[in-house]
Amino acid sequence: MTSKVILITGASSGIGEATARRLAAEGHRVVMGARREDRLAATAKEIEAAGGSADVHRLDVTDRRDVAAFVDAAAERHGRVDVMIANAGVMPLSRLDALLVDEWDRMIDVNVRGLLHGIAAALPHFQRQGSGHFVTVASIGAHEVSPTAAVYCGTKYAAWAITEGLRQELDPGIRVTTVSPGVVESELAESISDPVARDTMRTYRANSIPPSGIADAIAYAIGRPPAEDVNEIIVRPARQR
Repeated sequence: MTSKVILITGASSGIGEATARRLAAEGHRVVMGARREDRLAATAKEIEAAGGSADVHRLDVTDRRDVAAFVDAAAERHGRVDVMIANAGVMPLSRLDALLVDEWDRMIDVNVRGLLHGIAAALPHFQRQGSGHFVTVASIGAHEVSPTAAVYCGTKYAAWAITEGLRQELDPGIRVTTVSPGVVESELAESISDPVARDTMRTYRANSIPPSGIADAIAYAIGRPPAEDVNEIIVRPARQR
């Protein structure tokens, strides 16, 4: 497999971290971005000790200039950018009548604006190269709505719609993939402050899969030949209904 320069947002834990480890093990050069730089540095050290290549950048996806600097720095260091994985996301669930408006805004800022900032930063590089690959980590919430998850599902449906629109608009030389995980072992549920949503999630998350399962799906999409474009993948626990 040809080594690629792969940027990953939200890479300090969960799916992002697992994906960085998987792709680096395949020989790709991964560029990891997240707010928790200490976590990134620890992961990068382990990747490099295993013979892989990993760069670390503190990144806030809600800051458009920060995302642009993240992508531009990777392009300057490595000469190109081949894959942009928009993985950063938050999930502070609550019923709408709880009126946790600040948490709604946070989900919109990270899950939607963060995705758009990544597209805006990487797309000019891809267009100059005539190639590239956008991968959006959405959610099963892009396909179904459940109580306490209205805003979260709305942001993930928006992520799906934006990514599908991007696919239709771009030249075929630039590939586009949406990966929608079901229940995955992660820190996302720890951000839920609403007690009703927190109790609901304990039951909902009784069956989960490790983040490596999603990393496998992303690696599959990235590894297909240039003439193949894997547009959508849903991966969830076999017991999730």
